[in-house]
Amino acid sequence: MKIQEVSEKFGISTDTLRYYERVGLIPSVTRTGSGIRDYSELDIRRVEFVKCMRGASLPIEVLIEYMALVQQGDATIETRKEILREQRDQLIARMAEMQKTLDILNHKIQVYESKILEKEKKIKIEE
Repeated sequence: MKIQEVSEKFGISTDTLRYYERVGLIPSVTRTGSGIRDYSELDIRRVEFVKCMRGASLPIEVLIEYMALVQQGDATIETRKEILREQRDQLIARMAEMQKTLDILNHKIQVYESKILEKEKKIKIEE
């Protein structure tokens, strides 16, 4: 799959895909004889993984470290698992904080909606 197709599939710019390759998030993509990137299924799965992790706000540096360990093979499985656990714990904490914010927003909206209902009731009584 060409870079433009991967870009469209995942909603990631071609510049971002090149950057991911340059910093090691995606190992060097095979190129055609004319030098055009040709993403394999494995490359596409890696792009999907990186996009998902970035969508969850995992830092680029952590992902670079993780992907470098992946390239080193099975000897790094425990280290990789620990990185994933740490990131999961941080994500859980962020989600809890986001839930707290969502609860506050919902409460504020409810307060305003009840104020609007009170005003509407007063208007109906006066009519």
